[in-house]
Amino acid sequence: MAEASTVLPPGRRALVMTVTMAATMIVVLDTTIANVALPHMQAALGATPESVAWVLTSYILASAVALPLTGWLSDRIGRRSLFTVALAGFTVSSAVCGIAVTLPMMVAARIAQGLFGAFLAPMSQAIMYDINPREKHVQAMTLWGMVIMVGPIMGPVLGGWITDNYDWRWVFYINVPIGTAAAFASWALLADVERKARPFDLFGFLLLAAALSSTQLMLDRGVQLDWFDSTEIWIELAIAVGAAWMFVVHTATRAVSLLPRALFADRNFVTAIMAMTVLGGILMAGAALVAPMLQRLLGYPVLQAGLLTAPRGVGTMIGMLVAGRLSKYVDPRMTIATGMALLAASLWIMTGFETGMDDSLVLWSGAIQGVGLGFTVLPMNLLALATLPQRLRTEAASLYNLTRSIGGSIAISVTTALLASNVQANHVALGGAVSTTRAPFLNVGLFEQLGLRGESVLQMIDVEVNKQALMIAYVDDYWLMMWAAVLVMPLVLLMRGPRPGAVAPPPDAH
Repeated sequence: MAEASTVLPPGRRALVMTVTMAATMIVVLDTTIANVALPHMQAALGATPESVAWVLTSYILASAVALPLTGWLSDRIGRRSLFTVALAGFTVSSAVCGIAVTLPMMVAARIAQGLFGAFLAPMSQAIMYDINPREKHVQAMTLWGMVIMVGPIMGPVLGGWITDNYDWRWVFYINVPIGTAAAFASWALLADVERKARPFDLFGFLLLAAALSSTQLMLDRGVQLDWFDSTEIWIELAIAVGAAWMFVVHTATRAVSLLPRALFADRNFVTAIMAMTVLGGILMAGAALVAPMLQRLLGYPVLQAGLLTAPRGVGTMIGMLVAGRLSKYVDPRMTIATGMALLAASLWIMTGFETGMDDSLVLWSGAIQGVGLGFTVLPMNLLALATLPQRLRTEAASLYNLTRSIGGSIAISVTTALLASNVQANHVALGGAVSTTRAPFLNVGLFEQLGLRGESVLQMIDVEVNKQALMIAYVDDYWLMMWAAVLVMPLVLLMRGPRPGAVAPPPDAH
């Protein structure tokens, strides 16, 4: 029997798309918008630099744990109810974040934000796919992809502007009017899909939650605790590996599991989540590295550093629009391959960054990288869900978003750890090269003549060595990201490509 159609008439469809995109925007913005406000929060909440990081960690951790529940809850209580309750909960917890006066209060509110917000992005993706007819799927996924990709990139820019001109609390308050309006509108406009009395795989959920929580804690606290010199990190690694292995065995052998096994029988979906883990890592690590590099090494203020990264977001929008047009004429696998090549090329350009460069290298590399991401992510979004039946799309979308989030967390932790270790190694190497053999004027006689000013000269040399060591460490991270983009390219060959213009599947029959 064919599944009931959920395609909406044009007027109502436009309203529903506006509501779902508004909900998605405030959620994805909150993954990065608070980053630049952390120093201000630290002072207001009486936190230490280490403890205030929980403002970010708690949100990501809660989102990762809640994401796998999306499909089961949607079936159990209905899509409209879950979407509206999630929006309302996210809005209320955002308001509590804004009025928080202590760090525990802020972290509790951010956990609630992450739990409620986790449901909105995958549900919005499934809703956008279901309410549009086949011929509109490309446009719908273009719009959804723009919000998902551009939101984290523009978050630091918007957060910096709000913090500089108003108060850090408005980083959270801006969610309240948007979320309130969207919650009322979603209840009025969304139609429920058929509810199913589906059993809940509690043991599978607990295993997955343990694996995700331990992995996230290990990644977030690894740098602070010097990684595997810490007993805590070893414990978290053991729990993550053990729980993940048990979850895989449990899912493979249980008749009813948290994640339907049918998802993993679809070659396009499995390939897409593998690629998106890497691409999500490049997206998030790029955003986490470039803006701080511009501030620390080139001396740009927060807002200007954010504006210099804006071409990445503009390029992403342009890339998605062009990719959407090309989908009518070109095999989406070719578009994905082109996007990955542009992505790798932009990272290769970034390996040429140096302390004396001007703005143009940052602007051009960011724009090219944005176009590459747009070319890659839009057709990847389409192919990921195109061959799945409608009944699996909510769960597929939640897992797809989860892999992007995990990829981002892993990439940020790995690049941050490499940055810290490579700075030390580069400082030793560069410091050893500063000798009278290579620079004869740096002799004892010179420092004796300079007297007290000789100490200042040595400090200036050390500052320059530190600066160059840090620049080389950033370049090392860009090399790593470039090779990751190159290595993921062959995955395109595993995907089944539909005929140009026939991206979406026919209604599922079963």
